[in-house]
Amino acid sequence: MNDTKNFDWFLITLVIGISGFGSLIIYSTQIYKQGTDWQSQLIMVVIGSIILFALSNYPYELLLKYHWITYTITNLLLVAVIFAGTTINGAQSWINILGFQFQPSEFAKVALIISLSALLHYRDASKLAHFLPVITTVALPWILIMIQPDLGTGLVFGAITLTMLYWANANLGWILLILSPLFSAFLFNLVFPLWLLFIIAMILIAWFTLPYHFRHIWSLVTLFLNYSAGQLGHIFWDLLKPYQKDRLTLFLEPEKDPLGGGYHLIQSRIAIGSGKIYGNGFLDATQTHLNFVPEQHTDFIYSAIADQFGFIGSITILIVYWLICWRLVMIAMNSRDNFGSLLAIGVLAMIAFQTVINIGMTMGLAPITGIPLPLLSYGRSSLLTNFIAFGLVEAVAKARIMTVTKMKRSKN
Repeated sequence: MNDTKNFDWFLITLVIGISGFGSLIIYSTQIYKQGTDWQSQLIMVVIGSIILFALSNYPYELLLKYHWITYTITNLLLVAVIFAGTTINGAQSWINILGFQFQPSEFAKVALIISLSALLHYRDASKLAHFLPVITTVALPWILIMIQPDLGTGLVFGAITLTMLYWANANLGWILLILSPLFSAFLFNLVFPLWLLFIIAMILIAWFTLPYHFRHIWSLVTLFLNYSAGQLGHIFWDLLKPYQKDRLTLFLEPEKDPLGGGYHLIQSRIAIGSGKIYGNGFLDATQTHLNFVPEQHTDFIYSAIADQFGFIGSITILIVYWLICWRLVMIAMNSRDNFGSLLAIGVLAMIAFQTVINIGMTMGLAPITGIPLPLLSYGRSSLLTNFIAFGLVEAVAKARIMTVTKMKRSKN
């Protein structure tokens, strides 16, 4: 029999509460053009809440047996998108099944977390040989997503993978070496002297952290990979579409194209600044209601919050996200098994990375990558994915609470 006392009500309240608030903010951004997206979002909050409670009663350990099924289905959907997907905002990321249009790449985040949790549950990342299955598992869906292309989700995949590897006892030096080609692609072409210092540091890390008998070979491999990444930087840059290039560069100086690629960021910063300390009031903020900020109900919803509720409202949202992440860490640390702990930390990586990047891009601190603000931005696939993820985490938390309760009863 289900016992509601075993739920982590603090986490549930935060998740459902901020999602409901998101529907309210979406309503405020569309009131003058009679948009109805807030209704769809609110319906998804209700459906998502039901799914969350249903999954919280699911024995999550069964996913250890069936994780390859979810992984396979996800990749098949990603392949289907390539051949029968719908293009929106320059990315062919959507597919229509039975009249419902959704984004498989969103659900792929949870499928990836489940598969990596299962792999690292059986063999942690303390040995270099355990890295290959993890990288291979990530590579297939990541490639399919980048073909769309969906750069934002690709970055989220990287954040999830590296965080879970670190949690699974991977050497921090190895994680830095995995990241090094990405940094080399930029530094080699932008600041070559700095790249030289960087590559020396990476070679030293390879020398002292990789297997002793082959460290000279690993050092040469590190040099080769980073040099190749720098040379390929030009090629990869040319493969990006114009709007993606603008997103990656104009955040540094949006005034270069104030009516084009820099328009979103300029208007977003104006909206955030206009809110001042206490905000202009709900439904009274002109920057939001006169639709100065494009896509304000999706990628730039944080600017609508700052415009209407000011610094106080903005900080309150950050505190709520901090509390959600804190609960995820606590659940991961206190899980009754490694699989549950890895599930929680994977969800933490997904939520924290998206939150930091999204809020950063609305203020000009990060490139505009199309990453939604979890639980707040409009998007049925994104919202449902988050509720599924929190449902699995809630199952981990509930299982641990029930175990502790049984132990206490047995002692008495």
